Amino acid sequence: MLSVALVGGLHSDARAAAVERLLATVPGSVALHHDLTAAAERGTVVRTVRDTTGVLSTGETPLVNDCACCALREDLVPELERLADAGLTRLAVVELWDSVEPKAMAEVVAAAGLTVTSVITAVDPALLLPYLGNGDDLMDAGLAAAATDRRTVADTWARQLEYAPVLAVLDSPEADDEDRALLAQLHPTARQVPVGEGENGDLAAAALAGFDVEAAAAAQHPACALLPQEADAHGVGTYVWHRRRPFHPERLYAALEDLTCAAARSRGRFWLADRPDTLLAWDAAGGALCVEPAGPWLASLPDAAWEMVPPVRRAAAALDWDPEHGDRCQHLVFTSPGLDREGLAELLDSCLLTDAEFAAGREAWKRLPPAFDALLEV
Repeated sequence: MLSVALVGGLHSDARAAAVERLLATVPGSVALHHDLTAAAERGTVVRTVRDTTGVLSTGETPLVNDCACCALREDLVPELERLADAGLTRLAVVELWDSVEPKAMAEVVAAAGLTVTSVITAVDPALLLPYLGNGDDLMDAGLAAAATDRRTVADTWARQLEYAPVLAVLDSPEADDEDRALLAQLHPTARQVPVGEGENGDLAAAALAGFDVEAAAAAQHPACALLPQEADAHGVGTYVWHRRRPFHPERLYAALEDLTCAAARSRGRFWLADRPDTLLAWDAAGGALCVEPAGPWLASLPDAAWEMVPPVRRAAAALDWDPEHGDRCQHLVFTSPGLDREGLAELLDSCLLTDAEFAAGREAWKRLPPAFDALLEV
């Protein structure tokens, strides 16, 4: 049976090193790569299939709706099916182009009935903070996958990093203890595998270890994400802020810029007083913040609706259940070098409802000024 391992990440040198390591250590492996570099000018995406001996085949596929990523999806599955039918390939290493996110590709491959055995993000630790702090649009950086691509370098890199259960870490002489501490705190549950000269076959074992697409998606959902825990090492800190009182919408909105710039990376879920039934997702990197609805708090649903909620979502809510508010809460995590925990706590706490506002009750909360309407496009 053909195994499929996805190797992605914006750090192209680290990604190339990881792919070469897999080709060299897994007998019967081939690498597939779709080059999106000049797709808009050419109108096509270039595909290359190779093994340790060199290039086996090349081809081009036209853009789909002016979208290079869509063309990749249309072409990738047939190529993988061709390799599976031939029965000569043990591992297909899909080297994703720079800004392609592994979550979408893993779900496409799995939906086709193919076996994804690993998702690996390649990392050069010395580049971790510069990329995480890069708020440039992918379009301006020449990394957009479509004309409508509005992602930034920072938020794309953060998702690539946090989705993968395996990190192929390049042995970079420029990396220091701060870089390595930041990597460990951003994704503490990841298996880190070194990639460099003389390394053993750990990456090969990781590429064939197995991967659960549904579990990986659940681990990224704001309602049940496996967020980092408190940590402090080599000048890098992770601060977990958890409260059981809703935000005042105007005070929080006024503090957004300061909160967004307070850490290299912050994410989590939060609760606005004027939207007591809506779980809101917080996702910030590179000085930019994305806030969006992520469904209802389970406490707002009738009992009959709970059967329609995925078990992992119900389990996450049960672990954080409050007798009065249910799963409604503030759970935000900030990770950065030079983190000011006390300043963050003071600012965040100042955005909560006061005792008097809280005592006024939910009907009064709903009449508070809807400061987030424009941000949430209501």
